[in-house]
Formats: sequence, C-alpha cells, structure tokens
Amino acid sequence: MNRPHQQSFFKTEDFWAIAIAGFLLLAGLAIYFSMLSADLKQKITATSAIVQSEANKPVKTIAWHEATAELTRLKLSDDPLGKFMKHLTTLPNKWSDDPLEAFYKPASPADMASDIHALEMARQQALTAEQSAQSSGFTEPALNSAAVAAIAHWQQLLHATGKKSAKFKAGGFSLPHSALLFCFLAVIFGIGAKVQEITFRQFIPGFALIFLLALIALFLAAQNDFKDYGLEYALWAILLGITISNTIGTPRWAAGALQTEFFIKTGLVLMGAELLIGKILAIGLPGIFVAWVVTPIVLVVTYWFGQTILKIASKPLNITISADMSVCGVSAAIATAAASKATREELTVAISLSMVFTAVMMVAMPLFVKFTGMPEILGGAWIGGTIDSSGAVVAAGAALGDKAMYVATTIKMIQNMLIGIVAFCVAVYFATKVDRSTHAPQITIGEIWHRFPKFILGFIGASMLFSILCEALDKHTASLVLEHGMLGDFTRNLRTWFFCLAFVSIGLSTNFRALKQHFVGGKPLLLYVCGQLLNLLLTLGVAYLMFYKVFPEITATI
Repeated sequence: MNRPHQQSFFKTEDFWAIAIAGFLLLAGLAIYFSMLSADLKQKITATSAIVQSEANKPVKTIAWHEATAELTRLKLSDDPLGKFMKHLTTLPNKWSDDPLEAFYKPASPADMASDIHALEMARQQALTAEQSAQSSGFTEPALNSAAVAAIAHWQQLLHATGKKSAKFKAGGFSLPHSALLFCFLAVIFGIGAKVQEITFRQFIPGFALIFLLALIALFLAAQNDFKDYGLEYALWAILLGITISNTIGTPRWAAGALQTEFFIKTGLVLMGAELLIGKILAIGLPGIFVAWVVTPIVLVVTYWFGQTILKIASKPLNITISADMSVCGVSAAIATAAASKATREELTVAISLSMVFTAVMMVAMPLFVKFTGMPEILGGAWIGGTIDSSGAVVAAGAALGDKAMYVATTIKMIQNMLIGIVAFCVAVYFATKVDRSTHAPQITIGEIWHRFPKFILGFIGASMLFSILCEALDKHTASLVLEHGMLGDFTRNLRTWFFCLAFVSIGLSTNFRALKQHFVGGKPLLLYVCGQLLNLLLTLGVAYLMFYKVFPEITATI
C-alpha cells in the first residue's frame, strides 16, 4: 500500500518521543558523570579494596559490612546539583493521616538515644566475637558460628534503627521544584507538539490542567492505605480524567494537550534505559524461559481464543487485551494498540481491565504463595511472569522476601524487553493478514514500516546504550552514577510523571458511551479472565520446571 501523503517521520510523535527521551538521557549522563569527582572515585576504589580483601575471610566481618554500607551510602544526590536533579522529579511524599505531608514534610525530632546505645552495644559484642574467631585463624567452627550470629544480630538492629530513623526524615517533594518541572515539560513537549502543528497557545493551557490532575493522582497514590490495596497512580489518573470527561466534559481548550501516545511513548523510551542485558544474564536461562517462552504462547492462544471461541468483532481490541495481559500491561498495550491501529476507546478497555486485575493479583498472589508453602524463588518467578504492572510486581515480590522480589522484578524486566518484538510482529501480522483483505490487495514493506511503532527503536537503543555503559564501568561506579544516580533519582521518576500525564489524557478523552459497545456481552472481561488463568497455570508450571528441575544449580546461587 503506497501512502504518498504520509507525514514525514521527523514530524511524528514517535520521532519526537525518541528525540525528547534521548535528549533527557544524554543530558542526564553528562550531568551525573560531571558529579563524579576525583575524590569520589578515590573513595570508591579504597572502599572497594576493603570489601574485596575482607570477602576472602570465612566470616563476613564487621569491616566488610561497614565498607559495603559505605559504598551504598555514597550518593550523587548529596552534591548540590544532584540534589536539585532529584528534587526536580520527586513524587509526592508518602502520607497516612495528614495530607499536607505529601507536599511538605519537614524533619521531625526523634528520640533515638536508646536505639543508638543498643546498636553500639551490639556492634561491640559482634567485634569481640569476631576477634575471638580471628585469633584462631577462623579455624574453630564454634567461634565462627558465634561471630556470624553476633554480627547478624548487629546487622538486624542496624536495619531496624535505620528504618525507624527514616520515618523522621524530611520529605523530598517540593512544590517549587514541581512548578519548575511543569515549565520544563511544557516547553519540551510544547516544541514536539508545535512540530506536529499544535501551537503553544493550543497546548499550554490544556497541559497545565493535565499536569495538575497528574499531581493529584500521584498525591492520592502516595497515601499508604491506598498503596497497600494496590490503588496506584494509573488508576487515580484515569478515574480523575473520566470523572471530568463524563460529567462537566473535557474543556475544548484542553484538547490540544491530550497527547496520550506522545507522553507514554517518551516514557517508554526512558524505560528502555532501565532494562539492562546484564539483568538477563544474572538470572540465567530459567528466567528467560519463563519470560520469553510462556509469554508468546499465552499471547497467541489468547488471541486465537478471542477470535475463534468468543468471536470478538474487533481484532485490534482482541490483540491489545492479549498483549496487555500476557506481556507487561499498559506498556505493551500502548505499543500493540499503535501497531494494530486500535482506537483510543479500545486501548482504554485493555488498560482498565489490566489495572483492576493487577490490584487484585498484587494482594492475592503473595497470600496464596504463603498459604501453600510455595518456595520463595518459585513464588517470585510466578509473580514476575503474570502480574502486569512493574510496580505491583515489586510490591508483591517484596511481600515474600528479598529473593522473591529480585527474581520477580528481573523476570518482569526480561519480559518487558518483548515489547519491541511483539509490536513488530503485530504490525507485520495486521498489515499482511488482517487488513490485507479489507483495505488493500497488496501490502508493501512501506506499510509495515508505517504501522511499526518506531519509538520502539528508541526503547531498544536506550537499553543497548545503558547495558554497554554498565558493562564498561566497574560495578560500584555503575551503581552510583546509573542505577542509584541518574536512573534512580531522575529518569525513573520522570517516566512516572510521563505515564501519569498519559493516563490523565486517556481519562479526559474517554466517554462511557463510546466504551459501552466494547463491553457488550462481557467478552473483553471473559477474554482477560481466561487468558490470565492460562497465564497463571502455564507460568507456574514452566517456572517450577526451569528453576527446580532443569536448572537447579542456578536456583541454588540466587
């Protein structure tokens, strides 16, 4: 199919999503590497040497624990520029009873004297036990065991004391910084919108409304009770938007800023920087089998079930729900909807189903794992391969333990890497099979390229760039500058803001009357339930087979 009047790629939201995210990533790298001073490098080297020398001893000594803790305490956010970058994108503070704490939470005095005294006593006892074990050259098992136990007790108290003191620290959110973030985002997205023939006058007023609603959604999501029930910002953002659009109506002056795909595509390119090839290699073949074998099977079977058994009229709706449920929720739904040319209402249906089931599964799955006595690693793999939202995966995995959280989040990251492959395959399938009989006698490579969500190229490029950087840098520098620096303090929160802006836009663009036709007969709901049941059973079976039967030696090292 030839498209002589196609819009130039350089004027599309895909190009500008890549351009904006690429600018943010490259500028962020320049800023964060500039904060890596010679003194900081020397400190990393010296402290790392202590960790390595102490690691050779039969007992993880106090010096090893303190040097390891010192490395984790090194933060670029202690630098004035790093602190500014962190505050610029920080989300509202967590709060329970006082809503004002979400926006302003000063440090409060804490009586930690007794805790600090107990901690010092525990350290002294651990030091005495370690010296006794060391005096025998660490050859006496009884002395070694006593040292290990004393050091573990000291570490438990240290963890508890740190957790308690964190409650009294000041919150990181700042309204002035958020106002500055609004101005910055209004400019960069406004430029992208202008190239797409939306003027600043059309864009800025609506963007102000969307940003305000996104801030309210993030504020509600920061409430501890809501968070415990899995009511995340995506749900609040869509609910706020839908409430306005179906009551007083979305203002006409806001229409120019409802750039759902533009916001979320930019966020997805940023997310690519978090998906590192090293994460795949760390967990090995079991995680790859769970993420890359089960997912395509569930996707294909669910789509077939929707078309053959349920006979869902809209194939784009069918494939979007299938990808949403089988791959990784909203991110996959956006990419698949773009590739299949699904309508905005169809995308909203898929996302709504995903959010409801994610909230339920996030609470129910850890309880089921504990009730059945399922191994922690198996439970983590099951959660990572089935729950849609990455945030919900982290929360559900953490409810089981650190190992479960590690396995769950890693499998989810591996699964997220399928977004680009799935989008490409859907674009090819819909261009050559689905739409060929209804729209054109011949489909060309140009049509496949036209359908392909090109922002995925930015997603893959960001993943490759940051994977190479992580391999090129030593472990501690990579952690300081990338994982806990640029990604942890800047782009991860920025991505959340972009996604929230997109979800508000979805809500403001959604009309219940338009959605109603997609729920007639309950077919989308039935499709999601049946697909998720298959996903749950198949993921659990493959995870057990891979982690405990085929590769038990890898499982033993986790």
